Amino acid sequence: MNADERQHRILVLARSNGDVDVAKLAAELAVAPETIRRDLRTLEQHGLVRRTHGGARAVETARFETTLAMRTTRRVPEKRRIAAACADLVGDAETIFVDEGFTPQLIAEALPGDRSLTVVTASLSTAAVLAANPATTVLLLGGRVRGRTLATVDHWATAMLAGFVIDLAFVGANGISREHGLTTPDPAVADVKSQVVRVSRRRVFAGVHTKFGVSSFCRFAEIADFETIVTDASLPASEAHRYSLLGPQVLRV
Repeated sequence: MNADERQHRILVLARSNGDVDVAKLAAELAVAPETIRRDLRTLEQHGLVRRTHGGARAVETARFETTLAMRTTRRVPEKRRIAAACADLVGDAETIFVDEGFTPQLIAEALPGDRSLTVVTASLSTAAVLAANPATTVLLLGGRVRGRTLATVDHWATAMLAGFVIDLAFVGANGISREHGLTTPDPAVADVKSQVVRVSRRRVFAGVHTKFGVSSFCRFAEIADFETIVTDASLPASEAHRYSLLGPQVLRV
């Protein structure tokens, strides 16, 4: 197996498993750990993985995006803490946007259920969760349904959003960086998210620490567009401070 074949195999494993371990790869591919580290450096230079302590994880790109089912199995305790912290930020908001994805779905589950709320979402899964609460009015955006995330996109969704003024939006992203802002692999998804940013009075980004420092294909918002960033405590305090200098409050939970 030459270097190109080995790197392709590493990328396939990273994308199917979410992340890879240097020691396990070295054993599986019968090469030295330093060879694997060189392969990971090459893949990182091409924007395909991001190295972590002892391994690497796949970066979502225009050609690769994790499924909603995969997201429900990864870093769930951190995502639940983030969701609970987001629910504490609702305040007096009456109209709320909840983005697609598993962390936003957990935010929807954590929203106060004892008062009247109108929640707008592109996510079929989130709409189903919220519809069970008689105090919540759910508005599901129309459009083409993306099979990987069970969320609607395209002009039906953006046209519907254009008619709203939303008090508070909980927004996710595939990547967030100080250089490129918030990004996602799919232009159609980026259009929906950017429209949400335009029509919302308050905006909160919610995502685990592994999203930080990652840039995907389509930029839809700047860091300064958000009043709050909510992530888990594994984001270093020094890095959180750097993001806060761009405008938002950063909560590590």
